[in-house]
Parts: sequence; structure tokens; C-alpha cells
Amino acid sequence: MKGTVFTFLAFVMWGLLPGYWKQLKAVPAEEIICHRVMWSFLVSASFLFLAGRGSLFRNILANRKLRLLVYLTSALIALNWLTYVYAINTDRIVEASLGYYINPLVSVFLGMVFLRERLTRLQTVALVLAICGVSYNTFSLGSVPWIAITLAFSFGLYGLFKKIGNLDSVTSLTIETMLLTMVALPVLLYMKSRGTGAFGSISFSTDLILAGSGIVSALPLYLFSSGAKLIPLSRVGFLQYIAPTLSLVIGVLIYGEPFTHVHAVSFAFIWTALVLYTVSGFTGRREAMETKES
Repeated sequence: MKGTVFTFLAFVMWGLLPGYWKQLKAVPAEEIICHRVMWSFLVSASFLFLAGRGSLFRNILANRKLRLLVYLTSALIALNWLTYVYAINTDRIVEASLGYYINPLVSVFLGMVFLRERLTRLQTVALVLAICGVSYNTFSLGSVPWIAITLAFSFGLYGLFKKIGNLDSVTSLTIETMLLTMVALPVLLYMKSRGTGAFGSISFSTDLILAGSGIVSALPLYLFSSGAKLIPLSRVGFLQYIAPTLSLVIGVLIYGEPFTHVHAVSFAFIWTALVLYTVSGFTGRREAMETKES
């Protein structure tokens, strides 16, 4: 029960993030990311210290291969965060939610390419349907949904490198944000010296929201990291669709973003693909259990 609650809360928090970032529409996306990086480092480092996991932090820094992987994941999470905040503040929440719907299928594709994982027949069909959905969107609207693709592949590669290095989520986030803070802090100080920084210049509520970006970034990751270990992967698979669904609803119903016929057809392809992907997961686990029992 505890694992389900933690994981559920993590995905709900991720799904509600568009409403949080919308409050910072007056702040440039690059400045928001600098604050998000810096405050996330402070929060995640506090989690790490309170959990007594400093040895994991030191082990990663001492290992050359793991350090290289963390450099890569740092760049990917920065790209993902920047793209996401840009999407929210330019009224493209629907496209951002599309990116997180196709993310599980991108992860399957990356596993096939980089880890030589074999796809089941259903997973192959799911992958083809996802490609059809994105392709239909591209040809119908006359432009590539680059936000969705960037979000899906940056987060997919982020997960892939974490899997390769067996990196703990909270520990690696602490190191990633520490490295990125080395860039973010000088940028913020430069903005402040030029009088262009938003912090301390717009309103007290804006300052609080910027400072709170660390909590809204690190807390759901901590909840997910804690909860996902306690429940079956199949349950995690179902729960992960809460976040993009909430984002889609927020974008369309609260912020009035258009959901056209093209969106409907594209999402229909993606949702069908996700159903097949989920069914393939259940089938694969059932066959593995039957093989083990025999």
C-alpha cells in the first residue's frame, strides 16, 4: 500500500507541474531552469544527507565510468527540463503530454538498439503504431512535433544511462544538479548584476515559486524512487500514465489549448500503442512465471 501511495503521489505531482510553471510565465525559460537546478541541488542534497547515503555519492564520483554517465545524464536532464518549461510557457502543454505518452515506447526502442533487448510481437506493433501517430501529426500539421520528440528521447536516454550505470535516482540527481549548478549559479549572478534577473525583481510570490522549484523537482523523484521499489513493475506501468493524462487535461480544459482532429487521431494511435505495450508486459511476465513453475 505504501509503495502504491508514494508512486501515485509522484505521478500526480508530475502531472500537475504545468500549473506550477505557468505561474512563472513572466520569467524566461532559461532563468527558470537555472533556479530549478540550483534549488533542486539544495533539496536533493538534503534528502541524501538525511538518508545517510553519502557513501553512494562518493562512490559515483570516484568511479570514472559512472562520472562520465552522470555528465551525460546531467546534460539530458537539463535539456528535458528546459524543453518542458519552454513548452508550458509557450502554451504547448498538449504536445508536452504527447512526449511523455510516447516515452515508454521510446524506452523500448532504446533498449532494443543499445541493450539488444528483443521485442515481442505486441511491442513491435506498439512501436509501429507510435511511429504512425507521430508521423500523422507531422504530415497533417506540416511540422515535426519537436517538443514531444525531444522530451521523449531526452528522458528515454536519461533512463537508459541510469540503467547502464545502475545509478540511484536521488543520488545521481544530487550530482547532476551539483554539476549544473556550476553553470547555473554564475548565469544567475550575471543576470542579477545586469538587472535582468527575475528573482527579487518581480514579486515575492515569484521568488517563492522559483525557490520552490527545488521541492517540486526533487520530492516526486524521491517518492517515486521509494515507492517503485515496493510494488510490481506492472503497477508502475499503469500509474505512469497519470502524469501525461493530468497534463493533457490541464492544457485543454484549464488553459484552453486546442485539441484538434489531428491531435485526436495522433493520440488514438499512441493510446492504442500503450494498451498493446501494457498487455505485452503482462503476457511476458505470465509466461516467465509459467516457465519458472514448470
